[in-house]
Amino acid sequence: MPASSSVEIIRDWISLSLVYGVGPTLFYQLVNRFGSPGAVLDGPGLAAKEFGVGSKPGWLAELTEAGRLRQRADRELLALDKIGARALIRSDPDYPELLRHIGQPPPVVYLHGDGRLLDMASVAIVGSRAATSYGRRVCRTIARALANAGICVVSGLASGIDAEAHAGALDAVGATVGVLGCGLDVIYPRENRHLYERIRQSGLLISEYPLGTPPEGFRFPARNRIIAGLSRGVVVVEASKKSGSLITVQHALEQGREVCAVPGQVDSVKSAGTHWLVQQGAALVVSAADILSHLAIDQGAEAALAKSSTVVRRVLEPLHRDLLAIIELYPQPREVLLQQSGLPAARFNEALLMLELEGLVNTAPGDMIYKSTENRG
Repeated sequence: MPASSSVEIIRDWISLSLVYGVGPTLFYQLVNRFGSPGAVLDGPGLAAKEFGVGSKPGWLAELTEAGRLRQRADRELLALDKIGARALIRSDPDYPELLRHIGQPPPVVYLHGDGRLLDMASVAIVGSRAATSYGRRVCRTIARALANAGICVVSGLASGIDAEAHAGALDAVGATVGVLGCGLDVIYPRENRHLYERIRQSGLLISEYPLGTPPEGFRFPARNRIIAGLSRGVVVVEASKKSGSLITVQHALEQGREVCAVPGQVDSVKSAGTHWLVQQGAALVVSAADILSHLAIDQGAEAALAKSSTVVRRVLEPLHRDLLAIIELYPQPREVLLQQSGLPAARFNEALLMLELEGLVNTAPGDMIYKSTENRG
C-alpha cells in the first residue's frame, strides 16, 4: 500500500463512497466543504444542515452511522487483500493521471492485476456486443498491432468487440485493461470467464464498485466514462446508431479525448454508428498505424509497430499467388472460389490450406474464405 495513503485515509474514502446515494458529484461536494472524507463522516450533523434540503434522506441517515460505515470499509479492504486486489483513492499519487482530471473521477477504484499498466499510453477500443465476423476480425487485428507497438488496450470486457480487443492484446502478449460495470469478483458476461482470468493474471481489471456489486444495467454508462478517461483516444469498431458505444464517445468528447472510427460495410446496420461518427468528424482509421498517427503517440511506438508487422514467409509459388489474388477481404463461399480458380478440388484444397498456414487467408463460419487484413499484398 502506498506510503502516502494510510489505511485510515483509504478506509474513510471507501466508507464515504459506500454511502448509498453519494455518487462522485456529491462525494466531492462534501469533501470540498469539510476538507476530507473523515471530516464528513465525523460531522454528519453539519452535512445534513448544508446538504439535506431536497436530498434523499437515506444518505444522511447513513452518515450518522460512521462506525458502521468504517467497519464495512474494513471488511472490504480485508476481502480485497484476500483475493490479491487493492483499492486506490483519488488523492493517491498512483491514481491514473488522465482519469484524475475527468469531470466525475471515481473517488475509489478497485484494482486486480498489474497496476503498472495504468502508467502506459492507452487506447480504448469499443463496439457492438453482437459483432459481425468482419468486426471481430478487424478489431482483433488492430488490438494485436497496438499491443505489439507497446500500447495498452482498454475496453469493457463485454461480449463482441470488447472481448476481441482484449483477446487481440493478449495474443501479442501485450497490455490490456478491462473496466468492469460490477465488482471485481463478479464475472460478466459468464461466457467471458476464460478471458476474465487471462486479464486478471497478465493484465488489469478495474472497477469503481466494491466487491459483490452485481452487473446492473445503469452501471455500464457510468463505467464507460472510465474507459474513455483512462485512454488517449477511443476507437469505435462496429456500432449501430443506438449503440452503447456512442455513450463512451460522448464521454470521450466531454473529456477532450480523440475519437476514431473503423469503417464497415456500407449496407451494414452494425456499422451505421461508426459511419455517422466519421460524418460528424471522427477520424477514419483502418489500422493501428492510423491510430498512432492520429493520436500523436510517439514515433518509437510506430517504429515498433512496423517492426512487429514484418513477417518472414517463403516465396509463394505461382499457383498459390494466383489463388490468393482472387480471394477478397470480405468472406466468399469456398465453392465460388473453387469455380473461379479452375483447379481440381483436391489441388484447390491443398493450395488453400497452405495459404491458411501462412496466415494469408482465414476461414469464417459457413465455409467462407477471406484474405487476412494483415496481408493485403
